[in-house]
Amino acid sequence: MRARATLRLLPSLALLGLLSACTPEVAQEDDAAEQEQALVAAQQAADSAAEPPPPADADAPPTCDASQVQGLIGQAVDDARAEQARTDAGADKVRILKPGDMVTMEFDGARLNIEVDDAGTITSVRCG
Repeated sequence: MRARATLRLLPSLALLGLLSACTPEVAQEDDAAEQEQALVAAQQAADSAAEPPPPADADAPPTCDASQVQGLIGQAVDDARAEQARTDAGADKVRILKPGDMVTMEFDGARLNIEVDDAGTITSVRCG
């Protein structure tokens, strides 16, 4: 009886032996592929480290400098003066705020705000 059980296990053991003989080759191929990927990644890292970093302000959003246009306070506002103030302050956009205007409260560092009174005289100039 024992011999019969051994004979039934023999084909399974033979198949297992054949499969395990193939495993080291597959593992070696996987190792070679992983080593190749590691070399490529290391080369890419070395290449990117060799490149000079971009200028610090390359990705910085444009900023407004209202100190450049404080001399406008007390003057009458018009489209030409507002546009010149925007340029002088280095802002991307300008808005004129009249008394009672609805105003969004988000901060925009590239926007110049010109506040005027009821007569259209500039009362303050600020960024935001």
